[in-house]
Amino acid sequence: MLENIRIILVETSHTGNMGSTARAMKTMGLTNLYFVNPKEKPDSHSIALSAGASDVIGNAHIVDTIDDAIEGCGLVIGTSARNRTLSWPMLAPRECGERCVKEAANKPVAVIFGRERTGLTNEELQKCDYHLYIPTNPEYGSLNLAMAVQLVCYEIRMAALAQQEKTRGKCFIRD
Repeated sequence: MLENIRIILVETSHTGNMGSTARAMKTMGLTNLYFVNPKEKPDSHSIALSAGASDVIGNAHIVDTIDDAIEGCGLVIGTSARNRTLSWPMLAPRECGERCVKEAANKPVAVIFGRERTGLTNEELQKCDYHLYIPTNPEYGSLNLAMAVQLVCYEIRMAALAQQEKTRGKCFIRD
C-alpha cells in the first residue's frame, strides 16, 4: 500500500534536497517520488545525500506539471508552511498519515511539497483535497524541505504499522 503514496516536490531548486528527500522517504518505506519541473535534474550531490536511497532517485518521475504528477490520484494533499486564509479542509500530520494509508488501499495518493523558498501557490493548493499544516514553533518554524517530508512520511509509516497491527495481530511487520 505504501507504493501507492506519491511524494511530489514542486520546482525543487537544491539537488541536495532531492537526495535528502529520497533518504527520508526510503527510511519510512516510501519510494514513489515525483519531481515537478525541477530547477536542476538529480545529480551526484543528490545521490550523495540520498545515503543509500539512490534507487528512489533513479526511479523518480520527472514531470512538467502538478496535474501530470497527480493524475489518477484519489486523494491529493498539499503542504503549506503558512496558515493560509483559504477556506479548505486542514489536516494535521497524524491525520494526514491516517488518511493517506486508508485511501492508498484503493487508489494512488499524493502529498505535494512546494518550493523551498515560497511553497505552493494558492492556485496549486486549490488542486488539493486537503491542506497539511505542520504546527511548528511560532518563534522559529523553519523546516527544511526534507525535514518536512520526513515528518509526513513518519506519520504515514506509523499509520501503516497501526493498520498492520489491527489486521495481523500485535506485531510490527517490515515492508
